[in-house]
Amino acid sequence: MTTPWGEPELSRFPEDPRDRLRAWDASDEYLLRHLADRRPAPDGAVVVVGDRWGALVTALAAHRPTQITDSWLGQEATRANLARNGVEPGAVRLLTTQDAPPERVDVLLVRVPKSLALLEDQLLRLAPSVHADTVVVGTGMVKEIHTSTLKLFERILGPTRTSLAERKARLIFCTPDPSLVRPPNPWPYRYTLPEDVGAVSGRTVVNHAGVFCADRLDIGTRFFLRHLPGARGGGRVVDLGCGNGVVGTAAALADPKAEVLFVDESFQAVASAQDTYRANDVNGHAEFRVGDGLAGVPAGSVDLVLNNPPFHSHQATTDATAWRMFTGARRTLRPGGELWVVGNRHLGHHVKLRRLFGNSEVVASDPKFVILRAVRR
Repeated sequence: MTTPWGEPELSRFPEDPRDRLRAWDASDEYLLRHLADRRPAPDGAVVVVGDRWGALVTALAAHRPTQITDSWLGQEATRANLARNGVEPGAVRLLTTQDAPPERVDVLLVRVPKSLALLEDQLLRLAPSVHADTVVVGTGMVKEIHTSTLKLFERILGPTRTSLAERKARLIFCTPDPSLVRPPNPWPYRYTLPEDVGAVSGRTVVNHAGVFCADRLDIGTRFFLRHLPGARGGGRVVDLGCGNGVVGTAAALADPKAEVLFVDESFQAVASAQDTYRANDVNGHAEFRVGDGLAGVPAGSVDLVLNNPPFHSHQATTDATAWRMFTGARRTLRPGGELWVVGNRHLGHHVKLRRLFGNSEVVASDPKFVILRAVRR
């Protein structure tokens, strides 16, 4: 990536030589050029929110910034990119969206996330640390910045305007107004499930900001919940890519003897899964882990994996995450263990499962979704 401070070498995480997606885009470069041209140059405590793969904090490492991210993969990419470019350990402070924000922010740089709710939550959490002289600059591709995005900055921090577009990227400039009366933070959000979704009918879901379908049960998960496997008298179950944890909670309620592992690469998702599980007073054994799918789970140690895999990585459509999830499931399942997958019919997950497992069976389907079962031989 070309910046006013050099050309850092960057990669996504986990590194894959076949992956042609870059670890930065034009909006990262636009923001860095703006900061270099700004007079006087921004100074003081620098906080970077939503830096996807560490491109911004790697370029700004000399300013000893703080990075706040919801992504475990993004945080690991940042660590790798800092080391790759010879940045001394400790030069960049790495926080998650679940950590307490810094007490003072003099420069706030925001990479606009896909989720407006996550942006709202983070701005409300950071607002008490922002003062009248704080430099606030947001960045994103034109298709990521909407009128609602600008209104959110304005409602929480102060008057907001945008730059001209360059290479399909745009900047957001916000002038903090300390006298602004801010709304209370609505996150996390709680709601009650409908009565037709199996073991969790009428139960509570807790969603932290940024989790998929934060204010309602999405139709794919609803379909999955109606067709989950029954109680098996115990065993180790994984809710892989757990989101708000409703699928793993349903498995725990249906089979109290089961040990359930909830795993997701989103810190917000795992916090949601913990809160959903606890809100329903489940009498069972559960573990909650933030990480890259089933990496670190011992081979042959799992009886059942339940999975609703994503097919996007930020703005890119890709099956790379699904492949990692499926291959991880095959490695960790015991002989006779099962992977249950729900997905849009057009994604063709059955082809991948047959390649990996040698088998794939349709458990249920409707015009939009299909539930597949693959058995570890």
